[in-house]
Amino acid sequence: MLDVAWSVDELARTRLAFSPLWEIVASAGVLRHPGEHALHLPWVKQAAAALDEAGVDVTPLADLVAGRHVPRFLAPAPASPVPELADELADLRDVPARAVRRELERMDPPRPAALTRLHRDPEAGLERLANLMERYWAVALAPAWPRMRALLEGDVLHRSRLLAAGAAQDLFADLAPAVRWTDGGLTDAGRRVHAPGASHGRGLVLAPSVFVWPRVVSRTHAGSQPVLRYPARGLAGLWEAGGTQSPAALRGVLGRSRSILLAALATPADTAGLVRRTGLKAAVVAKHLELLALAGLLTTTPDGMHVRTVAADELVAAGG
Repeated sequence: MLDVAWSVDELARTRLAFSPLWEIVASAGVLRHPGEHALHLPWVKQAAAALDEAGVDVTPLADLVAGRHVPRFLAPAPASPVPELADELADLRDVPARAVRRELERMDPPRPAALTRLHRDPEAGLERLANLMERYWAVALAPAWPRMRALLEGDVLHRSRLLAAGAAQDLFADLAPAVRWTDGGLTDAGRRVHAPGASHGRGLVLAPSVFVWPRVVSRTHAGSQPVLRYPARGLAGLWEAGGTQSPAALRGVLGRSRSILLAALATPADTAGLVRRTGLKAAVVAKHLELLALAGLLTTTPDGMHVRTVAADELVAAGG
């Protein structure tokens, strides 16, 4: 449960960020219990086969995320909006030994042999763990990262626009069913997310995530900025390919191709990705993307990712 005294000052310090390191941690939990994460089964099937073929044993990592308590050193607040995995792993290697031991001692017993080794020699253990995470990333997540990153960046862009438009309360409107902004404060599963007394002055990190689904995870720690991790917008379509359907009402207004493209952009994608998702020809996709951009219904990032605008989101929602 979060422990934040909400005020205008706190909200002004709230920021948006996501973390490759966290996606490693959360995805390892998905691999361990795939039945609890049906949405990600297409990824689970591919990743498990690739890890087996590459001979990557993720057991030491899976053991760390198996219980109710994920060690804090595995899930720090992202230091920047889009941190690099190499920087996050460098920070992981530098975690003090006493912090590692303290977090391991909080975990549910019994402690597997690999974690006992980590507790006995944290410096060497963190080096082994970081190396394993690098290999795991390269085999299981790097192939999907462009798609995942586009989804996460799209969520950040959407909420940044809401914040810039002065609709700070709308930041929380669709984070998850359990999270609501009511009466000037945040509630989590019906519980008030605030602390009595003065605010701590650090605000909140809103961190969209792919593999946190279907949960919302909050973390507070003395001296650091609280983090709220939630499923990114458009996650339901992340692993889909081809056959995109559009609402009939939307087709009546925009036409078949443009309505299909807007529906497919529930998650950001580049032009080639939209061709795969929709089954439309590349020339048709390019033509209609240009028309949608002229109408103010999509924008294109410097790296070529197409993103629906807020107006387009509202149009699709109304049409659906």
